Amino acid sequence: MVKPARSLRLSGASAPSGHLRHVVIFFKENHGFDNYFAKFPGAAGDPSLPPSPNPPTHDPDHRHRAWLNRAKSAPRLTFPEADIPAYWKYARDFTLCDRYFTDVAGPSTPNHLMVFCAESPLVDNPSKRSGPGAPLYDFPSLPAQLDKAGLSWGNYGGYAFDFLKYTKGKQKPSSQFAIDAAAGKLPTVSWVYGPQGLSEHPVDDVTKGMQWTVDQVSAIVKGGLWPQAAVFITWDDWGGWYDHLDPPEVEKWTDGTQFRYGGRVPCLVLSPYAKSGFVSHALHSHVSLVRFCEDQFGLPSLNARTAGADGMADCFDFKQKPLPPPAP
Repeated sequence: MVKPARSLRLSGASAPSGHLRHVVIFFKENHGFDNYFAKFPGAAGDPSLPPSPNPPTHDPDHRHRAWLNRAKSAPRLTFPEADIPAYWKYARDFTLCDRYFTDVAGPSTPNHLMVFCAESPLVDNPSKRSGPGAPLYDFPSLPAQLDKAGLSWGNYGGYAFDFLKYTKGKQKPSSQFAIDAAAGKLPTVSWVYGPQGLSEHPVDDVTKGMQWTVDQVSAIVKGGLWPQAAVFITWDDWGGWYDHLDPPEVEKWTDGTQFRYGGRVPCLVLSPYAKSGFVSHALHSHVSLVRFCEDQFGLPSLNARTAGADGMADCFDFKQKPLPPPAP
């Protein structure tokens, strides 16, 4: 594990803006950057990829060992704009990151831990997700930091929160998010996970999964929260799909293989203060979202990973005229 950084950091890559009261992190499932945005203008995609059927025909192997062998095993396909038109419109109207990587070169669970703890003792999914034998860890987390600072947080459908002693059992159903958002009653930071069939996990229909996300964003707007919100839409892991851009190696796993970073995934940044029509080429990862929250709300670093992360600063301009909300 990474040794926690002790000092309070308020002057990092993105100092507190005072503009934001709500951060919402949508964590969708199992698609890489080239798998969704291979042909997006101005982004570092592979436009030669052929179209994927929708829904996809199978769930590609996306475990750690498959990631190490991805050059031979990963399907080389992309979903066209017609399948995910709202995501492409978000990218045109707001910010799309094309060098955003998962933090673990493996599947869902370790990356789920990274997006709220900046830590994972796993490189693959555990053998059990609930009941006796399921993992239970005790290390610092962003939810604990928020509570200590008198701020609020919400877990809408995220199973990996049950692997941490501090957050175990503190879950609302995914369906509750739109209700809370439309009522204007979101916490300071929300982690939101798509329900079964709408998470975009293969073999889900990606268009239906996209529409679910659009409906959640529309609920934020309906509840009057848009003027003080930052919304991140990203994907938890590479999903076993081919991506032409290999991530840098910054940490090794216990067997000497690459641990961090993992595969490249899309990240969309929606906010009145997100840059419009901007493609970020800066290095980002799931830990960058933790750092963003630390910076915006004046929280101390969880560990050396968040201390070294970029905080998504290049995606925002807090001096610009606020952008209007996306259309429903």
